Amino acid sequence: MKKISVLVILFVLGLSFSTFAQSTDFFATKWEISVAGTPNGDVKFVTKLERKDGKLTGELSLPADPAAPKIPISNLEETAEKIVLYFSAQGYDLSLDLTKVDNDNLKGTLMNMFEAKAVRVKE
Repeated sequence: MKKISVLVILFVLGLSFSTFAQSTDFFATKWEISVAGTPNGDVKFVTKLERKDGKLTGELSLPADPAAPKIPISNLEETAEKIVLYFSAQGYDLSLDLTKVDNDNLKGTLMNMFEAKAVRVKE
């Protein structure tokens, strides 16, 4: 009976450690972000968020225009369930709030006005 109890405890601890490890780097991956209804129409961004020195960083690119310069993310706020990306485009300082929906999807808004969705890119 003691062996079974020890095995159950080890199993539960193993699950909690693997869940914690996944949650700390949940956002650190490649995302395809779609923003609907902007003045320039629907916009798609691709970003690869990376953790450097404990902080998430990255830049946005426009897959529709590969020659366009990449847009640096000037600031990034992160919680367990949400990220906020700050960047400048066409002379405007913008914020993109994205909240976790499930393991591969995020949803939110650009400047609290335009609906945004993000999908994890499987590489």
